[in-house]
Amino acid sequence: MNTTMMPKRSLLALAVISAFSVTTSTAVQADDAAVEVPDEIEEVTVIGRSVSYANNATDEPMLKQQTSLTSVLAAVDNLPGVLINEGDTFGSDDWSTSISIRGFQVDLSQQQIGITVDGIANGNSNYGGGAKANRYIDTENLRAVEVSQGTADVASRSNEALGGTLNFTTINPGMDEQLVVSATTGDFGAQKTYVRLETGEIAPNTYAWMSLSSQNNNDWMDEVGEANRDHYAAKIVSYLDDMDITAYLSYDDSHEDNYQRIYGLSQFEQNPEWDQLTSDWSGIPYIDQSYRRGWSTLRENWFAYLEANMTFGDVEVKANAYYHDNKGRGDWIPPYIVDVTDDGTNGHSELVHGNTAMGGSVLGQIFFVDANGLALTPEEGCASSLTFPYGGGGAEYDPACYPDNAIPVSSYRHTNYKKQRAGINVDAVWTTMIGDMQNTLRGGMWYEDYNREETRSWQKIIDSKVSYEFDHVPYWIQYSREFPVETLMFYVEDELDFNVAKVRLGAKQFNVDVEKKDRFDSANNLAVSSDSDVLLSAGVVAPLPVEGVEVFAGYAENYAAIKDVVLERDDADLSKVEPETAENIDVGIRYAMPGLNASLTYYSISFENRIRFVSNEDVSGIDFLESAAGGYINDGGIESDGIELAVDYQVTDSFGVYMSYTHNSSEYTDEGSEGEQVIGTPEDMAVISLDYQRDIYSAGLSTKYVGDRSAGSFTVDAYSVSDFYLGATLEQPVSGIEQIDVRLTINNLMDESYLGTIATGAAWIGAPRTTAINFNATF
Repeated sequence: MNTTMMPKRSLLALAVISAFSVTTSTAVQADDAAVEVPDEIEEVTVIGRSVSYANNATDEPMLKQQTSLTSVLAAVDNLPGVLINEGDTFGSDDWSTSISIRGFQVDLSQQQIGITVDGIANGNSNYGGGAKANRYIDTENLRAVEVSQGTADVASRSNEALGGTLNFTTINPGMDEQLVVSATTGDFGAQKTYVRLETGEIAPNTYAWMSLSSQNNNDWMDEVGEANRDHYAAKIVSYLDDMDITAYLSYDDSHEDNYQRIYGLSQFEQNPEWDQLTSDWSGIPYIDQSYRRGWSTLRENWFAYLEANMTFGDVEVKANAYYHDNKGRGDWIPPYIVDVTDDGTNGHSELVHGNTAMGGSVLGQIFFVDANGLALTPEEGCASSLTFPYGGGGAEYDPACYPDNAIPVSSYRHTNYKKQRAGINVDAVWTTMIGDMQNTLRGGMWYEDYNREETRSWQKIIDSKVSYEFDHVPYWIQYSREFPVETLMFYVEDELDFNVAKVRLGAKQFNVDVEKKDRFDSANNLAVSSDSDVLLSAGVVAPLPVEGVEVFAGYAENYAAIKDVVLERDDADLSKVEPETAENIDVGIRYAMPGLNASLTYYSISFENRIRFVSNEDVSGIDFLESAAGGYINDGGIESDGIELAVDYQVTDSFGVYMSYTHNSSEYTDEGSEGEQVIGTPEDMAVISLDYQRDIYSAGLSTKYVGDRSAGSFTVDAYSVSDFYLGATLEQPVSGIEQIDVRLTINNLMDESYLGTIATGAAWIGAPRTTAINFNATF
């Protein structure tokens, strides 16, 4: 079998980038000048490392519970304190995706949890131009996900990490030349092909791999919506004298037709398998605003980094430089043409191909026109018979209120995103002795130059009676703006080992400048400084007299900068918005012995200056023009406390049990909703996972319970979802094939009907039972 290469410099790996995983390896010493070359696979500790804060990591059985089609986000769902909800089993819709940890959220309107890729900041996780980890890493290239649920490490690279950090790590190249080929097929037209070439040693102590994959699936409701994704990646590692060099490159191109939220329990009870998006084009614009193929997310991401891990005597230094390019768009189908040019008695120029208005104000909406392109008004006194969607529209939307020869018109609205990020990270660790006590001093910095562009364009639907095909030349560019963001973070920490306990004290600070530059009207330019105070952290880890038992405690002041989306509205009042802050405390106990690992953590969090988006979409419909009041405000805070328990027990050589339990009390502190449960956050979660492996066979069954959650105006019932896998591995079945793996995965085994991602007053329907089978061959 191929042996995965992992760097030996574990102290520095602990200190920087992820600050999560300790690597274990052995050095091969051929002679006095030999270069350290690891030759063992890293063992990932599920329950957590010996640090002063709660942390957990995925293991192989957790990865097996998800198909190769599945987003890498789903891998962490069984860890204590973590809840992942996605629109379907494959995670093929960013619009409906949410992450919840200890009352903190990542969803359409909140980004309160840090995400890093091999320790490098992901550049934010919001829907509008952000990129979660699934845009950077293919499932087959995922080594592990390391989760710090609360206080985290002082070196974590994120200015969103109020409630912990998720670090997604990529596999390292193996020592042997190999070809890995994988094919997956599943329900709802799901298919994926994946190929990875392991080069072996291409230069002295230098190894690489490169991979490509292509996948697609339909939506699970009516199988009309499509999700397509192509992903390419490569990684190279060179182990030189006193230096390791790593380079990584990934490209991801995806097109996702979205799932939509439903409003209230009555819609769910009426039909728990339909999200109110339609599968057929009706030719009536008001109805067709809910046509599924017109609700789309398109994203293209390039990401690359170059990293050096160096040793200078007692000092270890890690430095990297990275670049990220993102572009794409989000689509909707407004049931009208926006009138932006005063054409007098002539036909509306918005209906003529090639005319593009730049900026300007809205004169009105055009719903139906005559043969000359002139807007029509509905017949006086006509009562609309339209009842779908959003309870129906007025007479101006109803074709029955116009002459028979009236021509319906509508738009295809694109929000176009572009983003470029470039940054550097530098970290140093100096280990010395103070008497008989080991002292570790570390420090570092993170700098990033970030520029996001956003343009809103309105395209005319060519013939609204026939289809959603649109004129690719927009009739109106509503706005065009860019958001430069400059981030500088620096930190320092000292840890002293008193032999009876390790004590650490650290501090870090962020300097973040955010701007908006309006390309049409400089009077709308905005700027805000989002610097943090000095953020303190401290912790202690102490072994107890009982072998394998240690206690720990940690404190950290966390911070999230004001996001550039806060500046999007021209009428944004920045005097009402401050950076979010949180004070996190972890206290816990761990037990680690061969075959049994366990941890119990109590946490307490005080979250202040919560930034909340006041949505322009509700049960009455979408404000496509964003003319209604809406924006971001500081809205009080949240108080959270709870416990997290995890146990990983290898009962026999073949049979293992993993269990986790979370009790979380997260309540709002703002006036008017004080004491109310935080929306989307369950009080109780529990997981039990059984895994079996013997000879060539492996199998597993995992069940997760999620308690009741608040959606503001209603309560979402608890649910339980089970995942099952069954696989077999054949070693050298025939000449030329080193290994064949076959695995059947069934997610939501009992076909539980439930609501997943929660928003204020709304929720997305959870995915049904989904089956996939994977064939993997190594040559």
